[in-house]
Amino acid sequence: MARGQGAALDRRKLLADPVMVTTIVLLITFLAIFILYPLAILLVDSFYSAETGVTSQFFSGIFGENVFSRALGKALIIGLLATLIAAAAGFALARAENTADGGLAPGLGKALSFLSVALPLIAVAAYVIAVFDSSGPVARFLQRAFSGGIGSGALIVLVEAIVLAPLCYRMFDGAMRYSNLTTTNATEQQTLRNKLLLKAAVTALVVFALNLLLIVFLDAALYGKRSFIIAISNTLKVGFLVGILSAAIGLLFAYVEVYVKVRTKFMAGLFKVVSMLPVVSPPFVLSLSMIMLFGKAGIITRFLLHIYDNNVYGFWGIAIVQTMTFFPVCYMMFRGLLKNIDPSMEEAARDMGASRFRVFTSVTLPLLLPGIGNAFLVTFIESIADFANPMIIGGSYDTLATTIYLQITGAYDKNGACAMAVVLLGITMVMFMVQKYYLESKTAATLTGKASRARMLIEDRSVTTPLTILCSMMALFVILMYICVPFGALFKTWGYDFHLTTKWFVQVFKKYKGLKAFKDSFVLSLIAAPVTALLSMIISYLVVKKKFKAKGFIEFTSMLAMAVPGTVLGIGYIRGFAGGMFRTGFLQGLYGTGAILVIVFVVRSLPTGTRSGISALRQIDKSIEESAYDMGAGSLKVFTSVTLPLIKDSFLSGLVTAFVRSITAISAIILLVTPSFLLITVQINEFAEKGSFGIACAFATILIAITYGSVLLMNLIIKYFGTSRKIKEAD
Repeated sequence: MARGQGAALDRRKLLADPVMVTTIVLLITFLAIFILYPLAILLVDSFYSAETGVTSQFFSGIFGENVFSRALGKALIIGLLATLIAAAAGFALARAENTADGGLAPGLGKALSFLSVALPLIAVAAYVIAVFDSSGPVARFLQRAFSGGIGSGALIVLVEAIVLAPLCYRMFDGAMRYSNLTTTNATEQQTLRNKLLLKAAVTALVVFALNLLLIVFLDAALYGKRSFIIAISNTLKVGFLVGILSAAIGLLFAYVEVYVKVRTKFMAGLFKVVSMLPVVSPPFVLSLSMIMLFGKAGIITRFLLHIYDNNVYGFWGIAIVQTMTFFPVCYMMFRGLLKNIDPSMEEAARDMGASRFRVFTSVTLPLLLPGIGNAFLVTFIESIADFANPMIIGGSYDTLATTIYLQITGAYDKNGACAMAVVLLGITMVMFMVQKYYLESKTAATLTGKASRARMLIEDRSVTTPLTILCSMMALFVILMYICVPFGALFKTWGYDFHLTTKWFVQVFKKYKGLKAFKDSFVLSLIAAPVTALLSMIISYLVVKKKFKAKGFIEFTSMLAMAVPGTVLGIGYIRGFAGGMFRTGFLQGLYGTGAILVIVFVVRSLPTGTRSGISALRQIDKSIEESAYDMGAGSLKVFTSVTLPLIKDSFLSGLVTAFVRSITAISAIILLVTPSFLLITVQINEFAEKGSFGIACAFATILIAITYGSVLLMNLIIKYFGTSRKIKEAD
């Protein structure tokens, strides 16, 4: 009761503040126009034609005649029925658990918890096997099942409901456990209903999307066009492998740093370099290095191993490059999670006689499971959305991102590209929903707070030596790949003439308008960075410190850009603004200008800055700001004079991160950039595709120097002028 009255009072205060209301309205307008609208117009263009009205012809064009329309109907019916049955069963079981005396039988509760993980994993495994081998026994069995009559459809609904029921029970039980089910308070009842409905809706959406993708894939493989199906299959294969390898390597690096006593500063330095390099480098630098080291003219393959016909292009080339690019992201995620595990739990297991391996598998690993799933999905989304690496090192191995790009630039089929983009967006959105609304909350619930005391590091040489050697070799391999880039710019002809020269750097500026490319990229990124940092802090402030009905919309929409692949966003902006909003001419002037590139940079970097700001603001006591309000300060004054100085470090970090992400971006802007603007990443991609690796490496070397210098400058500013400096001086 008191909580509801407090929330209502906060909302009334907010509505009485004209500055805050104006800020919220402008923010919602920006997010709606530049994030939701391009995605909505993309969806409309894939289903609507001015000549025929609502149609599925564009999906038929990429999948095969009538494949998509049949699959859409099947998936809708099967998904909704299965979710309704599973949600009803899960709700009944969860209510019995939380209202009956003693709840469910202990054995039943444990069995449901186990099945809520095991059954979806088995279903996903069958799904993956069917996608990877469309002519195998699993795929043929599912094709027969989904192509059958009413009896076959009813059986599928029943099986899916059985798979989903324990999962629904677990979700509803989590929502009910901390709620008073017997309350008569209308607000509390409505809050609980909203939670349950949201969980059921997300489940239904995920089940529908998975059914649709599976049925379309199976039907197209059997009756339709195989080219696009092969691109989907290739994308998912790479995504799954990269997700697994990146999570495994990232966990290994994090475990060694947090649990193992590293005896030299060299190892600690290696870890820092490896974690920073992917952040400050263009997304496809490792593809260049891979070709120069292991290609037909590669130093390792040709000159050391004397292999003259090595083919580095294709599945394994993409998988290795993406793994080396994305595993540092997993490493940084796992490092934070492992530091938050209380060492007393692991030491208690050791005191009871468990081996280190037993402690890891029975104590540490179960605590990390939600985090492992989270890291896998984040990497999976990054992998399938990646455009630059498959474009350079993919060869004839088509992925969804490159297929969409070629559809719009080669075939000039904008509606077909929209339909393909919707398929890719559907896959990433499903993964994003699972990652944000299920795994992220599980990770936060499992690992909260700080470790109670310092951890006793492992000093046993039988453990430390092999792990240190393994991590050092992998880190040195990554660094070697990055070192190749400046050397590629200094050698006369890579693979044939290794005399040092500066001719490639000279040509960058004299022949290929390098100064204009760097100036355009630098200026646009410099404009986007402070805008992104400020917007991120404002969104974080509203999400953490204020209570209003549109708060959930603002948080979700600002994070949505994380799940939208760059090529999808680029096509959405083309279709949405080339003729103005809704083809009215409004905002048409943005298209083809630097302003639209800046907006894309802002939208793409917004999730990273917002996450950083939310984490920083949650550590600030509410009473500090309330004191300023009590002294008569307005919301703008409080934000600029109290809140912003306290999160100065986070603001500066977000500013430099936005600058680095903007100046190294390619997938979203390659479709939007016009001849009036030369961007570095587009130039690197163009020369790499032509095989002009000297020029590409020269551009990339200068770009890495700029971004690395920006990060070092940020660290110096934070060190000498940041909040942490003032705290140290006060101590």
